[in-house]
Amino acid sequence: MKIAMYQDRPFLMINDQEGQLVKNYHDVLSVIKAGPDRLVLGAPQEIEHRQLMAPIPQPRQIFAVGMNYLGHTQEIHAVAPTVPNVFTKFASSLTGPTTTIQRHSEQTDWETELVIVIGQGGRDISETVATQSIAGYMVGEDLSDRSVQFANPQPQFSLGKSFENFAPTGPWLTTPDEITDLKQLLITTKVNEATMQHEALANLVFDGPKLISYLSSIVELYPGDLIFTGTPEGTGVGHEPQVFLQAQDVVTASIDQLGSLRIDVA
Repeated sequence: MKIAMYQDRPFLMINDQEGQLVKNYHDVLSVIKAGPDRLVLGAPQEIEHRQLMAPIPQPRQIFAVGMNYLGHTQEIHAVAPTVPNVFTKFASSLTGPTTTIQRHSEQTDWETELVIVIGQGGRDISETVATQSIAGYMVGEDLSDRSVQFANPQPQFSLGKSFENFAPTGPWLTTPDEITDLKQLLITTKVNEATMQHEALANLVFDGPKLISYLSSIVELYPGDLIFTGTPEGTGVGHEPQVFLQAQDVVTASIDQLGSLRIDVA
């Protein structure tokens, strides 16, 4: 299933342009838990992408993983982590798949990522069964203000990545059964039609099951938690010379089979 939030209600997507209102449930996780056989659907109708909302609007926890692609680790001249390098994006930064951001410095950067949505939480989840805890996947953009992130000699991540609208997600949640081979899906970031990032999910250092197992060994995971799994090489800070977003830029972030986001820079 592909489930979007539209007009404050869940819609089962027929294709990228049409959906059906789920009449008997009010949020995405409830639709997934119920399963397709228990859904009461409205008539097909056209969906306006610019009005789509964040599929999971109020996650209890948002985790993000740094340096989870070797190429990105190398481009920022960092040491590869031996365990997942985890920080948080604060929930007030969450927004839908079509959004406008304000730059707070001259160093606003892009990071397109696969986002995992937890369906069945818990503690000490084994890597061998971790996929059973996944409700679905989304596209996410981990927008970053590098001036805040690197204001100190030792970088701080969470605040520089949590300005208003710095966590677009969507355009809908795609359940795992809809995906043919997750590892073969490609992440692509375009800034004004110029391709900046383009890499397969197969190149994740720590994949979904490893991240779920590691996180749940320390904290309890809850239904609706989000995991931003990291970004590949091609970020602005990784360019030589560095390049950052400018006013009027348009960022398009996409992952095969999962859809795309649009971010306008004010």
